[in-house]
Formats: sequence, structure tokens, C-alpha cells
Amino acid sequence: MSVKSAYNLWSSQYDSNKNKTRDLDKLMTEKMLSKIQFSEVLEIGCGTGKNTGFLAQNADQLTGIDFSEEMLKIARKKFPDKNVHFIDADITKTWPVADSSVNLVTFNLVLEHIEDLDFQFSEAFKKLKSGGYLFISELHPYKQYNGTKARFDTAEGRTELETFTHHISDFTKSATSAGFKFEKMEEGFDDGAETPRLISFLFLKT
Repeated sequence: MSVKSAYNLWSSQYDSNKNKTRDLDKLMTEKMLSKIQFSEVLEIGCGTGKNTGFLAQNADQLTGIDFSEEMLKIARKKFPDKNVHFIDADITKTWPVADSSVNLVTFNLVLEHIEDLDFQFSEAFKKLKSGGYLFISELHPYKQYNGTKARFDTAEGRTELETFTHHISDFTKSATSAGFKFEKMEEGFDDGAETPRLISFLFLKT
């Protein structure tokens, strides 16, 4: 099953099923971005809008991009606000957003499904204004090394999505190559866990 088909199938339960990764991602996003000022946001892989509410409350305009039609249907119902706009698009191709138009680009639980990080960082750099931030929150490579990947259960059984393992250095090298300056990195742990579940980065376009 393709990643797109899997997310379309997952959409009906994505907001309600047990998902430690989803829940920790929301907490880490709010923690990392709570002290950052932004007015125009480009939310890559917005899905059903897990982080859209927080981002939109702190911005004048938000554009969410996803390639799952079913995920976007849910997001549009949840956020009919005039300052929130959703686009159905494939981010492995040129993004349908004007260059130098936003001051925050976010990736949340997206890049494990993308093989070519360099293109994603390059597109983010183009879309950001000078002084804008790139925020990334992804499954920690330590988890990936142990076989963890995006997956969900239905009455027909378990669906595991196609993923690519990116090392910490892969993120930092791609960011540097695109022109970004490293600002901050955080690791997210489940209560009592010794191995981090998530990793988050903040990069700056100077």
C-alpha cells in the first residue's frame, strides 16, 4: 500500500487511536515554538490538523500542505477559519507556495516517508523570508534503528508505512547545505523511557 493510500485509510482514526508518537509530537512542537514569533506559517504534512490549532492561534496566516485527501477533509472541517488555507500537494515536487512568503516552515512526522532530504530543505529555504525558522519534529533515528515506524491497526490487521531512516547528521548536513543555521535540538522521551521517541530541530534562515 502506498503511503498516500495508507494515510487516507488512517485518517478516520488518526485523531482518536492510541498514538504516543502523535501526542508527544504535539507537546514538543508547542514547547519548541512557544517562544518563537511568527506571522505566516507553512505547515508541511499538516494531516488532520494536529498542530494547526496551536500554529494558527499564534499566526496571522497559515497554509497547510498534505497529499492525503481524507486527512485534509478532516482538517478543513476542524479549521474553517479565514486565516487557515489547505493545499492538496505532493511535497516531493516543487511546492505551490510563493518564495520568501512565510517566516515559519514546519515538518511534523513527515520526513521519515521522504528519501531525499536535500530537496525538502532547499524548498523550505526558498519559501522562508530572511530571519524565518524551519522546525522539524520526527521519529528519533534511535527508534528507527530498533524497527519502529509509522503504523496503525484496523479490523483487517496492521498496516506499516514505507519509511526511510535518517541519521541525526543527515538532518544537519541537509540543513547546512541548504543555507540554514543550526539553532536548537531537543529529544522527546516517553515517561520513564531511556531511549528518546522523537527528535526536534530548529534552524534559522539568516
